[in-house]
Amino acid sequence: MANRHLSRSVALQSLFEWDFRGCHNEEMKETIIRISKEFAPGMSDFSFIEELVKNILAKRNDLDMIIGKAAPDWPIEKISIIDRNILRIGLYELLFSNRDEVPAKVAINESIELAKSFGGENSGKFVNGVLGSVYKELGEPGKDSVSTKKKKIASVPYEQMPVQNLGGAVVYSRHEGEIYLAFVHDIFGHWTLSKGKIPEGDVREGTINKVKEEMGLNIKIVEDLGNNEYIASDPELGKIRKQVHYFLAESDFENIKLAEKPGLDDGKWFKIDDILELNFYNDILPIVTKAITLLNK
Repeated sequence: MANRHLSRSVALQSLFEWDFRGCHNEEMKETIIRISKEFAPGMSDFSFIEELVKNILAKRNDLDMIIGKAAPDWPIEKISIIDRNILRIGLYELLFSNRDEVPAKVAINESIELAKSFGGENSGKFVNGVLGSVYKELGEPGKDSVSTKKKKIASVPYEQMPVQNLGGAVVYSRHEGEIYLAFVHDIFGHWTLSKGKIPEGDVREGTINKVKEEMGLNIKIVEDLGNNEYIASDPELGKIRKQVHYFLAESDFENIKLAEKPGLDDGKWFKIDDILELNFYNDILPIVTKAITLLNK
């Protein structure tokens, strides 16, 4: 049995006990060590298990929400303890692990194997269905990628990473005396801004087209909000720098028609006073705050 697979088995048994006994996080380290000594007596390094379990517990609410969306007929409390913790492990590795270390297909296959070993008769099929649904929403990353044994992308310094240009917008509308902002919602549980890859040419015109494509809204650029940058992984290019140029843009208060785009599941208008309740990515907050400041002036 491969060491990583054995480690995931210990992580699963530890999460099972944690869940069964009432979710007491403070006891988890001792639980991992005890179960490792019993079921993996030759193992001396528990760091992978401890890190995996710690991260799963930290993102438990997000993971459970995604499970609920991917398996709407099965409330999280109705899923067996084994199956729901296998899904937590699989989803965490599918969504948040380094893809160079844990490719998407590996995350899914490992979880299916855990389900076959520890779950019931239909656990493997159930886990495959839920994780497969999320995998498709993500756009099936790595589906056509070449095995890392055949192709290995060398890491490059930050300054030498390829740059991809994107355009995005904080879209607002005035309706019945109120100011509304339009956001899209992703499968990770965050509300965020509409954006997309901009081809060569006018970034303003490109952003207008991307918002129309993603939200079905006709916008007019009002103000430049500045740039944002983050690093992402590309199956062909490796690490790339994504540079997003954001604008403040106005639209009529029309129904949002969300495009069938991997990773997005909703789009809505919100009154300015209501957006404090929304779950945003940290790097998006300054852009939204700047937009609101301009609108309040």
